[in-house]
This record gives sequence, structure tokens and C-alpha cells, in this order.
Amino acid sequence: MRRAGAGRAVAVLVLVTLAALIPLLGPSAALHGTGEAEVPGAGGIALLRTVLFAALCIPVGELFVNRLARSLPGTEAGHPAVPRSWSPFAAAAGFVAALGLATVVATGNLVPGDGADIDVGGLYTSRDGKLALLEVNAFLVAGLCAVSRRPVTQVGPLAAVVVAEALRAHPTTEYSPLTGAGLTLVHLTCAALWAGGLLHALRTLRLWSGPNGTAAGAALLGLYARVAVVLLAAITATGVCSSLRRMPPETVLEQLTGTAYGRALLAKVLLVVVVAGLAVWARRRLRRAADPLTACAPARAEVAALGLAVAASGLLTALPVPIRW
Repeated sequence: MRRAGAGRAVAVLVLVTLAALIPLLGPSAALHGTGEAEVPGAGGIALLRTVLFAALCIPVGELFVNRLARSLPGTEAGHPAVPRSWSPFAAAAGFVAALGLATVVATGNLVPGDGADIDVGGLYTSRDGKLALLEVNAFLVAGLCAVSRRPVTQVGPLAAVVVAEALRAHPTTEYSPLTGAGLTLVHLTCAALWAGGLLHALRTLRLWSGPNGTAAGAALLGLYARVAVVLLAAITATGVCSSLRRMPPETVLEQLTGTAYGRALLAKVLLVVVVAGLAVWARRRLRRAADPLTACAPARAEVAALGLAVAASGLLTALPVPIRW
């Protein structure tokens, strides 16, 4: 048991390290040979954005899966056991990441050299500044809600973060910015439900391990899998539409290899393909294996790949958009 625990800890450490290296080293690698200029501090910005996305996924996934668990047959009379919440820690990490990103906005989207470079008052006078402040405050409120008697109230501030991110990604100078923001809103919401939900589902199944918990665990994983199919379809549709808005069909193949944004997008697409394959494998085991919970093995690999996809998403936000509006 100790060896298994140590091996799991090492695997998590390796995954976290790799997920951190993707945004930190990704900008230079993606921009190599494209002729595009690198944004100052792009690696740090991408890392902060990755932490923010991960901090959003965890509480959203917990609320989602806990709701699924309460809908299982036999749980009407009381709440089923759920693992200890990670939402307070996620909110703290999200608050720090959002605060770091707000300081970048307060210095004119540059990495501040010292405290004198930060114009806090300027955050209230610009659209990006107001959105950055909204995210900082939203994570603060989400953390307070997470430790309250009604953690479900996190829904409001978490929704504010999603809306702020969707608006931030599509400035008013962009063609049809509300359409782009709407696509990002759906994409980010579904991605958070998928990644965070699977992580919390696996944590819940581990708590429910034992003869009496096998049937309930299989039922919960099956219920999550049915919803995940819809989430994957929505993520795919919104991702394709968003990509085609930034890379017209006739230029997609060239930009996927010739621009930093296209290269990062291609890497993310490949990761999502791997995730989808693992999801199909887990679903087949869940339906056909003698022990449905053997589906947890590919599901754990799916969580790891989703973590890397989140890091790739953080990287995308720090790279120059490949077309001009």
C-alpha cells in the first residue's frame, strides 16, 4: 500500500511539473521560426492563466458531481458521503492567479518591474482592468462561499469568472465580439464541468470503495459518462467555431504549423483527441467489463490528459492571435 501511495504521489508530481512547463516554456517553443514577436512575460502569464483555469475546474466539478451523486437512486433520504472539498484551496489559488494577472493589466499588459509600475487606479478605467478586478473579487467570494454552510452558493461567483474570461478573450475591437464571447462561455463552462467533474468523480469512487460501494460507484461513473458525451460534443462544436473565426478555413492548415497560436491549438486538439479516446475506452469498460470500476484506470489517464489540455489552454491565451481584425 505504501509503495502504491508513493508511486501515485510521484506520478502526480510529474504531471504537475509537466503541466507547469507547458505554459512556461511553451511560448518560446511555439513562436520559434514564425517571425512573431513574443509578449513580454508570456510564460508567466500563461502559467497564471493555467492556474486560474484549474482553480475554476475544481469547484465547478465538485458541485456538478455532488449534484449527480444526490440524484442516484437510494440517496433521496440523505446526502451520500463525499470526499473533502478542495474548493477552498482552489479559490485561494485562483485568487492569487487572478491578482497576478490584474497586476499585469495594471502595468499596461507588461510584467511589472517594481511596485511603482503598478497603476491600481487604472484598473477601474479600462475594460480589461474591470474584468481583472471582477475575477479577483469573484474568487475571493467563492472561497468564502466554499467554507460556508452553503457551498452551493459558489455558483454565482464562479459564473462571474467564466463570464469575465469570455469577455476578456474577445475585445470590443474584434469582429462580432459577443458571438465570440458566447462561444467561449459555453466552451469554458463545459470544459470545467468535464475536467473538474471527472476528477471529483474519481475521488468520490475512491471514498466509496468496498463491496457496498461498487454498484453506487458504477452508477455515478455511468451517469457522469452520459453527461460527458454531451459536454464533449459542445466543447468540440464551440472549439471548431472559435478556431474558424480566428483562422479562416482556407488558411487553417498553413496557420496550424506556421503560427504560434496554430501550433498551440494543434497540440491542444491532439490532447483532446487522446482524452476522447480514453473516455471511449473507459465507457466500454464500464458497460462490458465484469467489474465496471475497472473503467477507473483509463479515467485516471483521462484526468492526466485533461490537466495537460488545461495547461495548453493557458498557453493559448498568452500567444498572439494569428489574424487581424
